[in-house]
Amino acid sequence: MVTDPLADFLTILRNGAVAGLKSVKAPHSRMRGDILAILKKEGFIEDFELKKDGAHSDFHISLKGNRGRNGRAITCIKRLSKPGLRRYVGWEEAKKQNVGGELLLVVW
Repeated sequence: MVTDPLADFLTILRNGAVAGLKSVKAPHSRMRGDILAILKKEGFIEDFELKKDGAHSDFHISLKGNRGRNGRAITCIKRLSKPGLRRYVGWEEAKKQNVGGELLLVVW
């Protein structure tokens, strides 16, 4: 059985945007939190919040609408680096932060 938690997370965001939902929930992970922070900074989502319910934690993500022709901020979100084929780039910001240069996804 092959699992790809990042692809599942992107599917949650994509399906919520296509359905015109105002908010979606996704399981918590550090990587997802970092991606959400970047999406918020770049204006693709309104906000996100981590809510804990006992031992279980979820992100509650407020999606942004009215940007682009179809009325949603995220028109496409694709995973580029996959478990079977990793993609790396020599990106300056990644080098500055000493975090590597794996190209995870693109959003528009």
